[in-house]
Amino acid sequence: MFKKREDFSESIDSLIGENIKIIGKIEGKGSLRIDGIVEGDIIYDGNIVIGESGKVIGNIKVVDISLGGTVNGNISSTSRVEILNTGSLIGDLEVPTIVIHENARFEGNCKMPSKSKDNSSKEKAKTEKAKA
Repeated sequence: MFKKREDFSESIDSLIGENIKIIGKIEGKGSLRIDGIVEGDIIYDGNIVIGESGKVIGNIKVVDISLGGTVNGNISSTSRVEILNTGSLIGDLEVPTIVIHENARFEGNCKMPSKSKDNSSKEKAKTEKAKA
């Protein structure tokens, strides 16, 4: 019934099954798999797997996400986003690392901030010192 992704070797803490539709905001931590429908924003301190039958209409803020279904909204990830060949993202993306498989769909803008903000602030300070 459930296909285990090699990228997410840890167990799933929470599951939204194919026959479930949730309307409202979801907050939590750990690992979440979505095979049903979510209409609302998701703020999750952990990893999310959206299965092929999963659909999210809303914005997602997460550490890691593997997208095999559909997201209509913006995704902000602190680590990595992977859009699988069955995945579809219609919205903007902010993530340091992105993987988009062949035949995946992505319509939106992508912003890739530096993984280390300390290095960028040090570089900015050096630049400002040199100008002075």
